[in-house]
Amino acid sequence: MASKQIHGAMGSTSKTHLQDVLGAPGVKGKRVINISNDGSTDFIQSIISKKQEVKDPFYVLDLGNVVSLMNKWNRSLPNVRPFYAVKCNPEPALLGTLALLGAGFDCASQTEIEAVLSLGVAPDRIVYANPCKAESHIRYAANVGVNLTTFDSREEVEKIRKWHPKCALLLRLKAPDDGGARCPLGPKYGALPEEVTPLLQAAHAARLAVHGVSFHVGSGATHSRAYRGAIASAKSVFDSAMRLGMPRMNVLNIGGGFTVGPQFDDAPVTIKSAIQAYFPNDQGLMLISEPGRFFAETAFTLATNIIGKRVRGDLREYWINDGIYGSMNCLLYDHATITATPLACSSNRANPTCRGMRTYMSTVFGPTCDALDTVLTGYKLPELQVNDWLVWPNMGAYTASAGSNFNGFNTSAISTYLTYSNPS
Repeated sequence: MASKQIHGAMGSTSKTHLQDVLGAPGVKGKRVINISNDGSTDFIQSIISKKQEVKDPFYVLDLGNVVSLMNKWNRSLPNVRPFYAVKCNPEPALLGTLALLGAGFDCASQTEIEAVLSLGVAPDRIVYANPCKAESHIRYAANVGVNLTTFDSREEVEKIRKWHPKCALLLRLKAPDDGGARCPLGPKYGALPEEVTPLLQAAHAARLAVHGVSFHVGSGATHSRAYRGAIASAKSVFDSAMRLGMPRMNVLNIGGGFTVGPQFDDAPVTIKSAIQAYFPNDQGLMLISEPGRFFAETAFTLATNIIGKRVRGDLREYWINDGIYGSMNCLLYDHATITATPLACSSNRANPTCRGMRTYMSTVFGPTCDALDTVLTGYKLPELQVNDWLVWPNMGAYTASAGSNFNGFNTSAISTYLTYSNPS
C-alpha cells in the first residue's frame, strides 16, 4: 500500500559526496564546478568573463547547499520524510539531487508528475498533493501508478472513485492557524471541522481507502506554533475515522511552510512535541511533509546584467534584463524580500564588488514596458554602468517557476550553472 511504500523509501545523506551527486538524475553528464564555501562570487565572475558578447541573466545552483539542507532536515526531523514541492522550483538538477538524497515529491499536476518520472523516480515516491485535480490528470496518475492523493470535497471523491478507484487518500484539513505565512492557503484548500465526518463517510461509501490526513500551515510560515494546532486537528480526524469503523489511518502529512533560518530552528521542536502529545507511542505512524522553499530558496543565486541607466540628481536608476514578469515575480506573488549586490565587471575590474565605494539611492527596473516592473526602490548601490551586473542571492523559491514570457522576455530560457560547495 502507499503508506508502506513511503516508509520503505527513506534514506540517509550523511556520507553524500560530489561523486555521488555527479551521478544523480538530472545532473549526470552535466558540468558541475567544485567551489569553496565562499566561492560563489568568483564563480559568477568567471561565467561573466566568458559571456562577453551574450549577457543574458543566469542562475547558479549550489548542489552542495542542497546536500547540507538535507543533512539539516534529517538531523532536525529524522522521522519526517520530505516530499519536495516541485512547484517551488522544478529545475531537473535540483529534483535529481533530492531524489538521490532520498526525498519524495509533492506533485500538483500531470506535468509535474511527468518531470519527476522522467528522472527515473518511482511513482510510489510521489504524492499527488492537489486537492482539486482535472479528471484527465487523475486518469494519468492511475495509468502511471501514482497512488496517493489529497482531497477536501465530495466532488473530488467522486472523480477519484470514477477514474482512480485504487488510489489511497489523505484528507486535507484547513489548518486552524496560518502561521503568519507569506502565502496563506486556507482560503482555498482544506476541510473545515464540520466537513470532516461527511467527507470520511463519502470516501468510505465510495470504497476508497483513506490512509491519513494532510494539512499545510501556509507557504513561508513565520511562526511554528501553527503546527501544534494543526497536528491536534489531525488527531481528531484519526479519532473520527475510528469511531466510524474505518480502517486505522497511519499517514500524517504535515505539509510545508518551512524556511531556512530561525523558523526552522523552532519548528522541529514544536512538531516533535505535538506528535508526542497527540500521537504518543504510535510506532505505526508515518510522517511526511511537503517542503519547497526550504530546499530551493538559498540554493540558487541569480545574476542579471544592467542594460540601461538614468541619473536624476542623486538618484540612480538602473534597468536589468530580468524583472517582475520573470524571476522577480516572487515580489508580487510570494511577498518576498530580495537583495542585490553589485559586480562591476565592466566599469571597475580592479574592484568589481565595489568595496568602500560611495553608494547612492537607487531604483532597479525590470526590462518590460510596464511601470509595475520595478524591482527595487530606495536601495543603496554604488555607481554602476551599463554592462555591469547585479547578483541576487536566495532566488530559488517561486522565481523562475512562476515567470512569464511577457514582452518577449522568456524566463524559462534562463540558464542554470551547477556548482558544488562542501556540505555542512
